[in-house]
Amino acid sequence: MRFMDILLTLLLLGGIALLVDRVQRLGGQTLRGDVIVHDGDTLTLAGERIRLEGIDAPEFQQRCTSNGKDYACGREALWALRRLVAGGEVTCEGYQRDRYDRLLARCRVHDTDLGEALVAAGWALAYGDYDAVEAEARRAQRGIWAGSFEAPRDWREEHQGEPRPGDGDLLRRLWEWLVVWFSGEGSGT
Repeated sequence: MRFMDILLTLLLLGGIALLVDRVQRLGGQTLRGDVIVHDGDTLTLAGERIRLEGIDAPEFQQRCTSNGKDYACGREALWALRRLVAGGEVTCEGYQRDRYDRLLARCRVHDTDLGEALVAAGWALAYGDYDAVEAEARRAQRGIWAGSFEAPRDWREEHQGEPRPGDGDLLRRLWEWLVVWFSGEGSGT
C-alpha cells in the first residue's frame, strides 16, 4: 500500500509539472524568418511587431553628441540592428507584451543575442539583463558612450507629442503583414 501511495504521488507531481510546462509554452511565441527593422530595438518578424527585451535603444529621431558634434544616434542604432539581422535567419522567443502590444522577445541570429550585441556595441542601454555588457561598452566608450546622450526613456518623455516614424501607421503595418504573409513566412511558425 505504501508503494502505491508513493507511486501515485510521483505520478501526480509529474503530471502537474508537465501541465505547468505546457501552460507556460502556450503563452509564448517562437518566430523565425526575415525581419523588417523599425528602430534600434523594434522589428517585425512574420507579421508580428517585436520589441527586443532587456534593452532600450535611442529613438529613431534622437540625436547625441560625440567629439562636440551632433549626430543621429537613433539612426546609428537602427543601422547597427540592420547589420546584425543581415547575418542570417532571425529567431525570436517571447512570452509577454508591452503597453503598445508589441511582443517582448529575445531574438538571435545563429548564436548572437541581438539585444546583448547592441548593448556591447554601445547602441543600446541595458534594461535589467545586460548590465555587465553595458559597463564594458561604457568603459570602452563604444557607440553612444563615446559622447553624451539623453537616456532614450527621458528623450521619449520630452518628445512625447512628436510623431514617430511608423507608430500608428496602419497602412504600412498592413502592407508589411501582407508582404510577410505572401512570402510564405506568415504560416504560423
